Amino acid sequence: MKTCILIPTYNEEKSIGQLIKQIKTQNFDVLVIDDGSKDKTKDIAIKEGAIVLENKINLGKGASLRKGFEYLLSKDYDLAIIMDGDGQHSPDDINKFILKANDPQIGIVIGNRLLKPKNMPFVRLLTNKLMSVWISKLCKQNIPDSQCGYRLIKKDVLNRIRLKSQNFEIESELLIEAARSGFKIDSVPIASIYQNHKSRINPILDTIRFIKFIFNKL
Repeated sequence: MKTCILIPTYNEEKSIGQLIKQIKTQNFDVLVIDDGSKDKTKDIAIKEGAIVLENKINLGKGASLRKGFEYLLSKDYDLAIIMDGDGQHSPDDINKFILKANDPQIGIVIGNRLLKPKNMPFVRLLTNKLMSVWISKLCKQNIPDSQCGYRLIKKDVLNRIRLKSQNFEIESELLIEAARSGFKIDSVPIASIYQNHKSRINPILDTIRFIKFIFNKL
């Protein structure tokens, strides 16, 4: 199955080059969506051989992913694998997702960091677990780490669902819409990499957005 690695980015010049190099050694195409970065993220990504789409201003992760999905659907890719651009996701785990996706009943494969949440901040660990309980109930499937951004999505899923979110809640919207369209969601254990990474999630604003989003989906 032809696979493209989709990386939404915002000011990731310190990590994006090495990440693309590692992915390229596995012979995958890389699509970077640069979300209005003010540093050299776009230039470095182009230099390392990624396909780059650009938002002139910062629009949010949801807007970037929707732009990336639209591009992938216009091409002949069978699978999209989303990774963060800050180095928290290991390219060594990519094949775990692809092997799991060989099951024709599975539409989405999502990473699970919570089996070995090494160095994950306690507040983030607790929040992820609580959100995962809510998302699992809405999806009527067990999704142990619903907020993990490292995930595989089949083209059939992207063709069937319609996404609207602009920000981080797109990760939950994607799972709920896929489940309600009849797709199975499975998980694979992945490395938990936290080395003084600063989260771009606003703990107040994005929590409010998430709660509003959940109530709208009830």
